[in-house]
Amino acid sequence: MTVPSRALPAAPAAAGTLRDEELYAVGEHSPWRAARRVLWADRAALAGLLLLSLFVAIAVAAPLLAPHDPHAIHLSDKLQGPSGRYPLGTDQLGRDLASRLIYGARATLGSAIPTTMGLLLFGLVVGISAGFLGGWVDRVVVGSVDVLLALPRLILSLALVGFLGPSLQSLLIAIIVVGWADHARIFRAATLAAREWEFVLAARALGASDLRIMARHILPNIIGPIVVLATLDLGHIILMISSLSFLGLGIQPPNPEWGAMLNDARTYLDQAPHLVLLPGLCILLSVLACNLLGDGLRAALDPRSRRR
Repeated sequence: MTVPSRALPAAPAAAGTLRDEELYAVGEHSPWRAARRVLWADRAALAGLLLLSLFVAIAVAAPLLAPHDPHAIHLSDKLQGPSGRYPLGTDQLGRDLASRLIYGARATLGSAIPTTMGLLLFGLVVGISAGFLGGWVDRVVVGSVDVLLALPRLILSLALVGFLGPSLQSLLIAIIVVGWADHARIFRAATLAAREWEFVLAARALGASDLRIMARHILPNIIGPIVVLATLDLGHIILMISSLSFLGLGIQPPNPEWGAMLNDARTYLDQAPHLVLLPGLCILLSVLACNLLGDGLRAALDPRSRRR
């Protein structure tokens, strides 16, 4: 026996009309379809989606798009401006800047996307477990979250990377360890509200296990905050990866990464400003795309926004 997640409305809100919740209940349209209509009408969110998709496509197709080997050194061509051979010029070692930016997208996004997924997964499991099970599990999680949120995140990240050793793996571990507390708190709050809904109580009365209730009834109904957090987190993690790589604690040279490229080029700002401007512009546009898309998703998945 399946338990419906929403009860049928007793009566329409007004003659000939139904509220959004009532329309969803009787199956005339889904909240995801309504959210998609709101999102497609948001030009800023669409611009963010297109820009982020462009960066992802460039990262995936880097071997096909890069005109040169990003590691090839040509000292005779160092610090050149844009030309037919080098569309965006060269760096201090004569390496093609366009190729390094393209492969930098692969390094940055290829690190940020799995880190975002791991961060959300860990925070989701901990937050739902604490909110639904309560008791000592909830007390341990809340205490751990309070301790982590009281610590300065950048300093804690630097300490963890310094302890583990500068590398991409250390950087990603540090980001997950430092960042899961925020997510656990958000998902715990959503679960505390969801576990009192009628269909959750009905599933428990029918003898459903805790794991089944969390996976089949609670998780699908808090998917909205998960999607929004994933998009906004991606921009934040891109910034963290670039910042720590700029400090020499992330992706190590000679591998191209936007933050590391900024660090390498800062001493040549007066001679070749494009070496600083172009990686910085890539970071700016990718983070801006994530923020625009995240704001659009937050508005589209908020039922109050759909009523305006």
